[in-house]
Amino acid sequence: MARKVIITCAVTGAIHTPSMSPALPVTPQEIADAAVEAAEAGAAIVHLHARNPETGQPDQSPEAFAPFLKIIKQRSNAVINLTTGGSPTMTVDERVRPAAVYKPEVASLNMGSMNFGFFGMLNRFKTFKHDWERKHVENKDIVFRNTFQDIEFVLKTLSETGTRFEFECYDTAHLYNLQYFLDQGLVKPPLFVQTVFGLQGGIGPHPEDVLHMKRTAERLFGDKFIWSVLGAGRHQLPIAAMAAAMGGNIRVGLEDSLWAAPGRMASSNAEQVRLARKIIEGLGLEVASSDEAREMLHLKGGDTLQV
Repeated sequence: MARKVIITCAVTGAIHTPSMSPALPVTPQEIADAAVEAAEAGAAIVHLHARNPETGQPDQSPEAFAPFLKIIKQRSNAVINLTTGGSPTMTVDERVRPAAVYKPEVASLNMGSMNFGFFGMLNRFKTFKHDWERKHVENKDIVFRNTFQDIEFVLKTLSETGTRFEFECYDTAHLYNLQYFLDQGLVKPPLFVQTVFGLQGGIGPHPEDVLHMKRTAERLFGDKFIWSVLGAGRHQLPIAAMAAAMGGNIRVGLEDSLWAAPGRMASSNAEQVRLARKIIEGLGLEVASSDEAREMLHLKGGDTLQV
């Protein structure tokens, strides 16, 4: 039987702004439609942020999530993954609230503090519709705080609900931080380890970087983890192809990249999922269904979402 590969689709995020792409979902209906279409294209998991429907600014209030969560739950069997990253300028108390309220099957969790920079995008994007966008992108003074205290707070808040985690690891030290929490008994295998490449402030997108993160995770966790990759920007699909060939899983979506090919923007999240699916099936592998992902990751089931 062919190996099953989990596709996660991160449909909007908090990095890109509405002026950068007309395909970026902003309103609750747009986010819901994008998530459902991504699931129909083959994404087993949809990773979700919320935005102000008027300005597109990241919004981590639980009330902002409710409208699209209801629609996605009604129209799809996808595994729902709620961010606890929110936006790097938010406090951990703000960031954890939606997952604490809705108790999803999965929540993302950033595994270390880091410098965080979007300012390189100013080389391509020059004009912005909303005042907040330029200030957001050009900021060179962002430290994305994820201290041991912050991480422990999220783990203890959500573990009681049965929510499991997408552990976002932007550099080697983040894997060691995860090992610490595993040794303390605060996380349980299988660990869903999302290694992130190509974001300014984290590890780079070179193939050696991908190999290094995989080897380090294997050394630290052995058979206790399930590996997935996230390539930022133009690195999304090349790194996805590497990971699929090396036994990993894939995350795509307009949160991570606005592109479908060199010089061509993606028309939708679903387009990126379809491109990832082509890679997987071209390697003789199979795309995991949502229920297969639930089994692989030991999730509690979609009916437990409190919405």
